[in-house]
Amino acid sequence: MIGVWWECLLSLGRRDARLQSPAIPAVSMKILICNDDGYQAPGIQALYEALRTVADVEVVAPEHNNSAKSNALTLNAPLYVHQAHNGFRYVNGTPADCVHIALTGLLGYRPDLVVSGINNGANMGDDTIYSGTVGAAMEGFLFGIPSIAFSQVDKGWSEIEAAAAAARQLVMDMQSQELIGLSPWLLNVNIPNMPLSALKPLKLCRLGRRHAAERVITQESPRGEMMYWIGSAGAAKDDSEGTDFHATAHGHVSVTPLKVDLTDHDNLGYWAQTAARLASAGQGGAVQP
Repeated sequence: MIGVWWECLLSLGRRDARLQSPAIPAVSMKILICNDDGYQAPGIQALYEALRTVADVEVVAPEHNNSAKSNALTLNAPLYVHQAHNGFRYVNGTPADCVHIALTGLLGYRPDLVVSGINNGANMGDDTIYSGTVGAAMEGFLFGIPSIAFSQVDKGWSEIEAAAAAARQLVMDMQSQELIGLSPWLLNVNIPNMPLSALKPLKLCRLGRRHAAERVITQESPRGEMMYWIGSAGAAKDDSEGTDFHATAHGHVSVTPLKVDLTDHDNLGYWAQTAARLASAGQGGAVQP
């Protein structure tokens, strides 16, 4: 089944990248949209406008920018939901909070798809560990719903309408291939900031890797206290062919399937032997350094 699933997805990548005429199906998908840039961000507004032509769409997003909040949930403070003039609902919490409360009572129904984005900047390689955009999509996945995280490669929102159109086309194609009705999956998609006609077809990729982040930035507050700002993300360390970095650098829309299981399966054997030695040493007294 998995092989058939990915063959269907890869077949979408061989199609022409130009947008086809949207048409709302007889039975519309129900899509929940979230992001981490906040409900007023151009990315989520463009994504909503694009997807509302092909599905029943609702937005539940953070009130303020929540970049790098990953999968964080708010457990020690109340969450409030308000509605903006455009119908978007916003929450004084994290992206994962928004999806969590939407799926556990706010919506009153189960959406067919959870979509997060479009993020203001790439979520490639190690970014996915920290990303609130990915965290929102992952929350949908954890509830058993197919989920996609969309990001633009460069910050600044250039060609955001093209990115939204590309996102809509991918959603439409996956629906036509009946991929949205299958078991849950989690995709991370990065779209180069290019006109729609210039975008190359999607490419299935693995995550690349980044170098360590830049040094922390220090400043002195008006009260004489030292302040610290997290440094910028490091440059790409592994951007070889087959990675998301490589694909987007060559104009392709990168698609990476993600999973939640963080188990180091390759080294389970090694750690089993190590654990046995530690257990044996512990039986004879304190473990020696």
